[in-house]
Order: sequence, then structure tokens, then C-alpha cells
Amino acid sequence: MEIEREAVVQVLISAIALVTFVASTVYVAVTYSTNGGLNPQGGIALVGAIGLFVLVMLGAGIWMERQNF
Repeated sequence: MEIEREAVVQVLISAIALVTFVASTVYVAVTYSTNGGLNPQGGIALVGAIGLFVLVMLGAGIWMERQNF
């Protein structure tokens, strides 16, 4: 069974974005934790990480749609 190049590129881009998102949420959780929870700055940073992930996925989707595989 042969996998198309487009599918491989989509999987790689998605995997890289997901690993970056998980790393950023772990960083926020470690950096901004107080007494087992997030402080208010940590909440804002977590919302920023989620928003950045959405924007990165949007940009990646637009970029992949415009490519000719």
C-alpha cells in the first residue's frame, strides 16, 4: 500500500503542531503553577497557547490547501 506524499506532509505538519502545543501547555503548567493550580497569569498564558495553536493550524491548513502535490 502506497501512501501519497500529500498525506505524509499533512500528518507531519499536524504532528509537529501537536507536539509544540503540548510542550507549550506543559511549559505554562510548570512555570505558572501555584499550590497545585494555575495562577491568573498562567490562565492567560494557557489561553494564549490555545489561541496560538488555533492560528498555527489555520495557517498550516491554508498553506497545505494552496500546495500542489
